[in-house]
Amino acid sequence: MTKSDEGKTVSYWEASEDLLEKNALGESIETDVCIIGGGISGLTTAYLLTKAGKRVIVVDDGAIGGGETARTTAHLSDAIDDRIYRIEDWHGADKAKLAVESHARAIDEIERIAKEETIDCDFLRVDGFLIEAEDGGEDDLGKELETAHRLGFTQIEKSERAPIADFDTGNCLRFPRQGQFHVLKYLSGLAKAVEQNGGRLFSNTKALEWTGEDAPEVRIESGQTIRAKSIVLATNYPLMSKMFAKLPAYRTYVIGARIPKNSVEKCLIWDNADPYIYVRTQPENDYDVLIVGGEDHRTGQAEDFDARFGRLVQWTQKRFPAAEEILYKWSGQYLETHDGLAFIGRYSSSEPNVYLITGDSGMGMTHGTIGGMLVSDLILGKENSLAEVYDPSRLATQSIVDAVPEIISSTVPYVDWITGGDVSSADEIKKGTGAIISHGTTKIAAYRDEDGKLFKRSAVCTHLGCIVRFNSLEKTWDCPCHGSRFGTDGHVINSPAIATLAELKEE
Repeated sequence: MTKSDEGKTVSYWEASEDLLEKNALGESIETDVCIIGGGISGLTTAYLLTKAGKRVIVVDDGAIGGGETARTTAHLSDAIDDRIYRIEDWHGADKAKLAVESHARAIDEIERIAKEETIDCDFLRVDGFLIEAEDGGEDDLGKELETAHRLGFTQIEKSERAPIADFDTGNCLRFPRQGQFHVLKYLSGLAKAVEQNGGRLFSNTKALEWTGEDAPEVRIESGQTIRAKSIVLATNYPLMSKMFAKLPAYRTYVIGARIPKNSVEKCLIWDNADPYIYVRTQPENDYDVLIVGGEDHRTGQAEDFDARFGRLVQWTQKRFPAAEEILYKWSGQYLETHDGLAFIGRYSSSEPNVYLITGDSGMGMTHGTIGGMLVSDLILGKENSLAEVYDPSRLATQSIVDAVPEIISSTVPYVDWITGGDVSSADEIKKGTGAIISHGTTKIAAYRDEDGKLFKRSAVCTHLGCIVRFNSLEKTWDCPCHGSRFGTDGHVINSPAIATLAELKEE
C-alpha cells in the first residue's frame, strides 16, 4: 500500500510528523537577515545567526520544512556522491580534502545542535558502505580507496562485505561515523530554537523577487516587503537566479518497506551504479522501515513511474527478504552541479549582501548544513576556509565532453513545440489524469480531477518556453528543460519558473 494524500505521494517524514505551519507574513517589516526557504539550509542559517544575536526572518511559500527537505532519505554522509577521486580531478587535492572534511563537519554540527538544543530526532552514528552493483558499476572502488588514503582519510577501509545477514554485498568500502536522523523532528527543534532566539518564521509567504545592492529588499506575493541588510536564497532552486544551465534538475524515487524490529543492521548503503541505489533503516515503535531509493532521471524526461518503483521493490525483496508490505512510495527533486559540489556563498560581486545555498548534488542534508555554517560565517564577517571551495562564481572544471550531454538534455525537449498533443481532445482525458492538447499553435495543459472537473492552462513553461509534461505520479506539470514544476492549477511548485502557467485566452 502507499501512504498518500489526494493522490499525491507522501514521504515517510511527512506521513509520520506534522509539518511546521506558521502564520503568513501580514505586514511589511525590517530585519538584519531575510532568509527565503525554510528547509535545512534556511533553518540552519537562521539558527546560527540568531545564536549570534542577528535579527532574522525566514519565509517559505509552504510549510516550514515542507519543501524538498521533507522528501529526503536523510542520509548524513561524507562519502561524496561523485566520489573523492573525481572531486580531486576537478578541484585538486587540497579542495577535495576540504570538501570531504566539510561534510564530516556538517554531521558533527547536526549532532552538536541536536544535543545542545535537546532535539529528539533519532540521530544515530552508523557506518556507511559503498558496494559494487551487480554489473560492476560506474565507480572504481580501488581508486576511491587509494585517493582517500592519499588525502589522509585512512579511516575509510576495505571490507569483505557490509554487515547485512541476508545480503552478501561482496567487497566494499566502509566509511565510519556517518549518520542518520528524522529530518522533520530535527527541523522542528531547529525552528523552536530559532524562535527562542528571537527569529521569526512565516509559512505560506511566497517571495516573488528580491533586490540587493544598497537597499536589499524582498517583495512578497501578497504585497508586503521585507527590508534587510542581507538576503539568503535557501530554496532548492534559488529565486530569480539565472543558474539553470549550471543546475540540471533530477527526480529520484523512494520506497519504505515494513521490516521486523532490528532485523536489518543499522547502517547506510550505496551502490556504485548510475543511477545508484541508497539504503537505510528508520525505527518505529514496534517495527522498522527499510528506506530504499534510486531510479533517478532528469525532471520531466520519464513517464515510467510504476516501472521505476517496481524495480526498487524487486531489488529490495531480492536482497532483504525481511521486507514486508510497502508502506511508502515517494519522489523528490535535487539539483546537480557541474563539479559535484554545491554553490554556497555570495550571489555575485555586484550584490555582496545576497547569499546563495543551492546545488545539493544528492547530498542535501550535509550540503544544506554546510551552507548554513558557511553563509552565517560570511554574514558575520568570519573567515571560512570553505568559501573558495563552494564559491558560486567558480568556473566549470569539467571538459566540454562532460558538459554536452547535460546541455543536450536541456534543449532536446523544445521539439515538443512541433509535435502533436498527447490526445486530440479533452474528452479523452480520464479522471485523475492530465495530457497536452495541441490546438493550432497553442499547447494546452489539461487535467481532469477525480470529480471530473477539467483544468486547462497554457502548457508553455513560464521560465524559458519549454512545453511541460504531465507527471502522473505527483499530479504535476514538469518542465523537461530546466526542472520547473507546476500544480494542476498552474501554480509554481519548483523554480526556476516564478510565474504560474498562463491562463488560456478566450477562443
